[in-house]
Amino acid sequence: MTPTAVALDRERSTGSSLLLAGIVLAALTEAIAGTILSLGRGDIIGDTYATPDEFAWLDIGYTTLKLIGFMTAPWLVSRIHPLGVFIGATLAMGMACAIAAVTARLDLLVALRIVQGFSGGTLLVAGQAIIFLAYRRSHQPLLQAIFAMGAVVAPATVAPALQGWLLDSQSWMWIFFGVVPLALAAVGLMLISDGPTITRSAHRPLDWIGLLLVSVSLFCFTYVLSQGSRWDWFEEPRILWLTVIGVASLLLFLGQQVLARGQGLLDFSLFRSDDFCFALIVSFVAGAALFGSAYLIPAFAVSVLSLTPTDAGLLLLPSGGLFVGALLMAAFLMQKRRVPPFATVPFGILTIMVAMWMLSGSTSESGAGDMMAPILLRGLGLGFLFLSITLIAFTNLDSRNLASGIGLFNTGRQLGGLMGVAALQTLIDHNVAANVAILGANVTAGRPAVMERLAAMTAMLTAKGLDPATAGRAAANLLGRTVSGQATVVAFDTAFNAVALLFVVAAPVLVGIKIGFARYRKRHPVQSPGTSEPAPV
Repeated sequence: MTPTAVALDRERSTGSSLLLAGIVLAALTEAIAGTILSLGRGDIIGDTYATPDEFAWLDIGYTTLKLIGFMTAPWLVSRIHPLGVFIGATLAMGMACAIAAVTARLDLLVALRIVQGFSGGTLLVAGQAIIFLAYRRSHQPLLQAIFAMGAVVAPATVAPALQGWLLDSQSWMWIFFGVVPLALAAVGLMLISDGPTITRSAHRPLDWIGLLLVSVSLFCFTYVLSQGSRWDWFEEPRILWLTVIGVASLLLFLGQQVLARGQGLLDFSLFRSDDFCFALIVSFVAGAALFGSAYLIPAFAVSVLSLTPTDAGLLLLPSGGLFVGALLMAAFLMQKRRVPPFATVPFGILTIMVAMWMLSGSTSESGAGDMMAPILLRGLGLGFLFLSITLIAFTNLDSRNLASGIGLFNTGRQLGGLMGVAALQTLIDHNVAANVAILGANVTAGRPAVMERLAAMTAMLTAKGLDPATAGRAAANLLGRTVSGQATVVAFDTAFNAVALLFVVAAPVLVGIKIGFARYRKRHPVQSPGTSEPAPV
């Protein structure tokens, strides 16, 4: 090879590395902005003087527009160059976070969260599509593992730790402010990368009717899933009516898409791929496991173990190392050893199931050390699971329907996460109430053990300086708090078990679906949608 050719190869490699680094940094901005409400809820409510109902719109607006962004990003990528879409969405994310960092007006924050949600959904779809379109398929296992570090690992591990530290040392506004330099760095890397040429897919007109119908449906489902537990689900007429409207809008959307004959928002050619159909179904279960466990562990740490936001965030951070290690190990097996992606799915499911079962034994006396082993196992399992289903879903798609597949897959994962968190919240709320009733029925004044406990607590408080009457009332209150705390512990343990049982039920069902797809395709062979090899990099 001539010196000139060597220099060109080095420049091309450097440009490709900068391009990938820019995409990962942009995905990290969405991870930070998307998870701020998990730990910063109380601080934001205090500074904005918002009621819980008013505050809910910060989450509803973000999630709804993120889902809409997933659905509309494929059209944007077909209309505008993918790099242009990605850079524009990243700049919009940075600008919205910069304004959010200097305001405490609730109405403005809701509008900014809407911008952040749409930008986040768009940049995730465009960024992942660029990686598939710009690099060889043989390099995708490692590249998708690196992308997952920003898109999946960061919101599950790194972001909570960073946010907890900022909440304890600074304020919630600093979380938004921290997104700004990351967004600017991502855009800068994209502009100087001079990466490979990316072929745009065929332009399609925007299906406005379909977009309106799916937007109504996504808004209704987001509101119902995020607020249903708070309002005891269908006991509240608003939840019932929004559910009906959401289902009706979804059915109308699907019918309208069939009548559109390939010119609608939904690309039906995706469903010719058995692998994509299987991965889309798995994405719901994987989303429920990822978002559900990410909700349970910090909530248990804060509400039961009384950890600070920093400590609760740091609890998940070590699992990020095994998460990344599992991604890289799976990428090595698939890229170098030619192991099929489906091979690591059972291992990932089994590992997550064991981790959740181990967490179900946690008590109010548990510490970070007691929970660390299952948390590390959770990270290991998620790493093997998410890279596998990503490659299963997109490897057999071509440039014409790749972005649509990515958008639909991410929509499924997000909706699965919403369903998982909603189910766990409802399970915990109902179990706390039931456990308090059961435990309270056995803690009556006439029982010798209860009388001894009250007498001991009264004596202790009297020794601290309280008069006997006040000490007796305080002892009764402390006993009530102990019962309530134990009821909460049992409820969380039940929720951890529920996540494990989800995989016990889902695993054989998913295997059966995979076998069913294979048998159906043998009996009804169709032409594969094919794959198109992008420009070599």
